[in-house]
Amino acid sequence: MSLVNVVLRRAISQSAARQAQSHAATAGGHGGGYKVWKNLSFFVAIPAVGLCMLNAYLAHEAEHGHARPEFIAYEHLRIRNKRFPWGEGQKSLFHNAHANALKDGYEH
Repeated sequence: MSLVNVVLRRAISQSAARQAQSHAATAGGHGGGYKVWKNLSFFVAIPAVGLCMLNAYLAHEAEHGHARPEFIAYEHLRIRNKRFPWGEGQKSLFHNAHANALKDGYEH
């Protein structure tokens, strides 16, 4: 048992030493990987988010820059069989007074 114990200890210690050497060599050679991700974050990701925000803002302005359409009281639209359980019961949960008409027309 003593011989097997010595052989196993030597094998374990040698493999641990090899792993430590390979890790030190890898870390020394490729230690600047964080710089690549830092530069990508600052020079690619942040400008991309800014461009997406600009695109959303310009699309919003183009869509909402004109007057709302004329109200036409079609019979098949805005049917209320039951009242909504909030407010006075006529407005949906995400009601927008400027864009969503009620049964009688726009609010203002």
